[in-house]
Amino acid sequence: QGVLSNISSITDLGGFDPVWLFLVVGGVMFILGFAGCIGALRENTFLLKFFSVFLGIIFFLELTAGILAFVFKDWIKDQLYFFINNNIRAYRDDIDLQNLIDFTQEYWQCCGAFGADDWNLNIYFNCTDSNASRERCGVPFSCCTKDPAEDVINTQCGYDARQKPEVDQQIVIYTKGCVPQFEKWLQDNLTIVAGIFIGIALLQIFGICLAQNLVSDIEAVKASW
Repeated sequence: QGVLSNISSITDLGGFDPVWLFLVVGGVMFILGFAGCIGALRENTFLLKFFSVFLGIIFFLELTAGILAFVFKDWIKDQLYFFINNNIRAYRDDIDLQNLIDFTQEYWQCCGAFGADDWNLNIYFNCTDSNASRERCGVPFSCCTKDPAEDVINTQCGYDARQKPEVDQQIVIYTKGCVPQFEKWLQDNLTIVAGIFIGIALLQIFGICLAQNLVSDIEAVKASW
């Protein structure tokens, strides 16, 4: 509940509670599964047609979303930048959010949205003279390059990291932002990502075909009565 409340506060959802999204998706999945299962067991053509049409609408919406994501990729990039920066501002406000950011930066070996200087947005890490925090001009430990020989994480490894010249920064912290690293990850794993989406699409098409085939068989049997 705390994580979801935090998500609604750092996004532009206008107070929308993400729990409702989970409820709607769960409700749609239940109705769709119920219609397909009972329609097949009871040979109910109405439920089978409802199942195939509903599944077809979902497939069409997914296809539309994919096309729009490709067309408006710059807008999505801006929204991702906005989202990450809001996360940076709220880094110390919620421990779950903090763990999520640390995991992301460690996994993609990145720091900030487009670079380490994005941490100036956080009141604890910014480089202003009025900042009395010990973390001033630093970055979280998840931005630090890892030494394979270290068994214990040095949570203070990012202290004063951004006060060093850029050449020296690259030795101790990741200087690439998470948005470029995410784009690189997508390009490197494009085949896997595309394969997953194609596999899901084929399963949906297969389900529609099976439902329609069963409807045709039922109607053919009824016509012979």
